[in-house]
Amino acid sequence: MLSKENVAIGQLLSLLESRYAIRVLWALRDGRAQTFRLLQDSVGGITPNTLNTRIKELRAAGLMTHGDEGYIVTSTGADLLKRLGDLPAFASKWVLSQAKKAK
Repeated sequence: MLSKENVAIGQLLSLLESRYAIRVLWALRDGRAQTFRLLQDSVGGITPNTLNTRIKELRAAGLMTHGDEGYIVTSTGADLLKRLGDLPAFASKWVLSQAKKAK
């Protein structure tokens, strides 16, 4: 069982490690649909080519889709984002600890 879990985690991390992938999902975390242009602005610094590639990958993975009003996360994508919800609190603590180390 542990081996299957490691494979699944490896596959998910491989997808999310792609440049801007997690930022694209994070930009959709509020549940509101975004057009391609708005999503590009929300992510910031991403080229249209890269965004198009990430959208294709994330759609193929079942984490986002295109609805009538634009791109949105699927229920699976929302579940992932919910699980990543502790990330901001962790990041804040981590940044503080790094600043203390630098002193």
